[in-house]
Amino acid sequence: GADRGRELGRHHRAPGSDDAQRAQGAAVGGDRRVQHRAQRPHQRVAERVAREWNGNGNCLLVTGATYPAQLAEVRRIVGDLPLLVPGIGAQGGDVEAVLEHGQASDGAGLLISSSRAILYASAADDFTDAARQATLALRDQINRHRRLPTE
Repeated sequence: GADRGRELGRHHRAPGSDDAQRAQGAAVGGDRRVQHRAQRPHQRVAERVAREWNGNGNCLLVTGATYPAQLAEVRRIVGDLPLLVPGIGAQGGDVEAVLEHGQASDGAGLLISSSRAILYASAADDFTDAARQATLALRDQINRHRRLPTE
């Protein structure tokens, strides 16, 4: 129903997964229909979610941390819509780049996910402490690079 949240969009980071998106080609001319068809799938999804599907304010998009340029494109398209950003830690996403390209105008708008780096912080008996330390280190790193709006 309209009162339920929605999570939409995803960019796969597997080698070659971007080939089909790149093959969509570049638009020629100023025809809006041609430009729409030439948009890459993640751009079309972002635009549709932000403009058509988020009437109740219950949508978010998933945009991987390993593609900061696409994160910036999506942020430009969706404004302050929340973004779930997996890929920090074991997958190699850069916290600073994610914050630089993905923060909303109010300094928020990101749900940064780091699963494996926390889940597998240690295989020893100190797992709980190691997971806590990895979580706190990520929090501190996020806060160091976060831009807060000026009053």
